[in-house]
Amino acid sequence: MKKIKPLVFSLAILLFLFSATMVAIMYGRGYRFGLTSGKIELSGTGLLVVSSLPDGAQVLVNDKLSTATNDTINLFPGQYSVKIVKDGYFVWQKSVKVQKEVVTKIHAFLLPNAPKLESITALGVTRPVIDPSGSRLAYTIASQSAKKNGVYVMDMTTRPILTLQSASTQIVSDAQANFSDAQLSWSPDGTEIVATISASPTQSTTYLLDASGFNNNIQDITNTLPIVNQTWEKEIAEKEKARMATLKAPLRKLLEENFRIISYSADETKILYTASASATLSYVIKPRLIGIDSTPEQRNVVKDKIYVYDIREDKNYELPISNFIRQFGGSNSQGNFALGWMPDSKRLLYTHDKKIDIMEFDGGNQTTVFAGPFEDNFVFPWPSGSKIVMLTNLGNTNISSNLYIITLE
Repeated sequence: MKKIKPLVFSLAILLFLFSATMVAIMYGRGYRFGLTSGKIELSGTGLLVVSSLPDGAQVLVNDKLSTATNDTINLFPGQYSVKIVKDGYFVWQKSVKVQKEVVTKIHAFLLPNAPKLESITALGVTRPVIDPSGSRLAYTIASQSAKKNGVYVMDMTTRPILTLQSASTQIVSDAQANFSDAQLSWSPDGTEIVATISASPTQSTTYLLDASGFNNNIQDITNTLPIVNQTWEKEIAEKEKARMATLKAPLRKLLEENFRIISYSADETKILYTASASATLSYVIKPRLIGIDSTPEQRNVVKDKIYVYDIREDKNYELPISNFIRQFGGSNSQGNFALGWMPDSKRLLYTHDKKIDIMEFDGGNQTTVFAGPFEDNFVFPWPSGSKIVMLTNLGNTNISSNLYIITLE
């Protein structure tokens, strides 16, 4: 009997250690004690990882303050309303599905409700166009100072010593030709600019300019313009062909049969498109992934409606936009609104009805960051995504339009 008691005691200790270890393992996997059917039981939870830019915002789950970004929350499986709130910024919100033993991540880009507006040109700007990389703007100036008239290129990736006005470089002047009246377009590789000067509705001259510096010797390509355009169109087609070749066969088939591609996101993981025909999109990834964006998708597409397809997650989202006409910065200027990617590949820039909006790629959190006068065709994202550039005279018809930035930080 004396030997049995120590044995029982040892077994009790081992059982306790085993139980404690199992509880620790289950806790690490997200299990928590909760009330189930009137009983306290150890139930599986999911992890919700919440981050924001800027950070330090309050996180409300089902309208109850839970934590602050950046943090991880254990939640029992279910659908939750998540709000991220910070003074001076618009409220960010999303319906999130939490699954047992699954990590769900959300990241909120918070937009200021009183963004800063600042001019970056002063002499009057016309017809700005953005280069294919989204990092440089070309534009013309026709001011009272003849020496300053011509074509300029602004590099939005530089950090000027004093002001952003010093980030622009003149690449050709009116002393060589009437470049202040030129229509501009970029080459596919962003190294050259085509400038077309019209003397009349039926007569024009086209020049090819080096975008990297001042052009002392300008090249007239009026007679060879069709060949230049053909070469560039071939370059674009070959790039698209190479991109399609990297995609798996089922995805290529999906794109070819159902998409009229408007543009790829900067990281090429998402596609902005209009449906070429009404159809039901087949699944490319089987079985379906877990822990992905819980926003409901739309696999039944309607011809001419606008969607975003997420290549990594094989999910398709309809955007709350109708009668899409063009991509911002594009040469097609029909209509009074435009749509295109922000550089982070997670948001879209949308101009409409004298408003500039930013929304997430799945259509959520559409927010107006500017409402006022601006020229519809000329709204561009800053390469870092921290600003938006627009052309406006701020409603004063007595002055020329200039480039302004809206700071989003």
